[in-house]
Amino acid sequence: MNSLSGNTQEFSMEEFNWFLEVVKKDFNFDLTGYKPHRVKRRIEMLIRKYGLKSYKEYYELIKKDEKKKDEFFDRMTINVTEFFRNPEKWWELRDKFIPQLLKESGSKFKAWSAGCSTGEEPYSLAILLEELKAPSSAKVHATDIDIGVLTKARMGEYEERSFVSTPPQYLKKYFEVTSRGTYRVKQNVKNRVIFKRHNLLQDRFETGYDLILCRNVVIYFEMETKMELYEKFAKALRPGGILFIGNTERIFNYRQLGFEVASPFIYRKQ
Repeated sequence: MNSLSGNTQEFSMEEFNWFLEVVKKDFNFDLTGYKPHRVKRRIEMLIRKYGLKSYKEYYELIKKDEKKKDEFFDRMTINVTEFFRNPEKWWELRDKFIPQLLKESGSKFKAWSAGCSTGEEPYSLAILLEELKAPSSAKVHATDIDIGVLTKARMGEYEERSFVSTPPQYLKKYFEVTSRGTYRVKQNVKNRVIFKRHNLLQDRFETGYDLILCRNVVIYFEMETKMELYEKFAKALRPGGILFIGNTERIFNYRQLGFEVASPFIYRKQ
């Protein structure tokens, strides 16, 4: 159906809450921890895009149309990223923190990129592990709730715009140019990354991580949910492990969680 231009129809909170319940029940996708005004606005943009009159009509649409359902998941989980986003923090990880973690854990080193989107973040970390000549057993677990972005991440193929913060020598060393003019991650980097679907709000967290990266993900959650996630991350890290968060984020109760500030946006578990 074509979108309806000028459609400014209001949808009730009752309809919205009903939709959240059926999506949680039928798709195992819990949106209740996200900021409701953001979620509501995004869903209603999709409802209007297809010229529908209610949440129920939109629910029926995504239930029977796999592509529309994938679009819904993609729109709800923000997937904007690039390689080495905020590069100065990555170089700090490379020069100071990762060498120390590798020294302490050696071949048992394991990291987690939580909410990894299309893979730029875990591959960035894998490149640093290659640069530091980490043991081949040093792996990066990369997870996201969105199957679509995980499929793209496993392919490991990116447009030039993803590399605005990537040093030219890294681009040359760790990527190959395809016939389409895109850049594909080389196999030695891919071998370090293990992709898996994971729901941060519902699924169990593994433990014993040396390093967890969760950047520009929790900003979309309500404050209570954020605090619960940071608490779970703290438990998932080994003592001395590092949590690396986004430059727009801050953990206010870090001491209560057993963290110390190792550097801005980088927290160490005591």
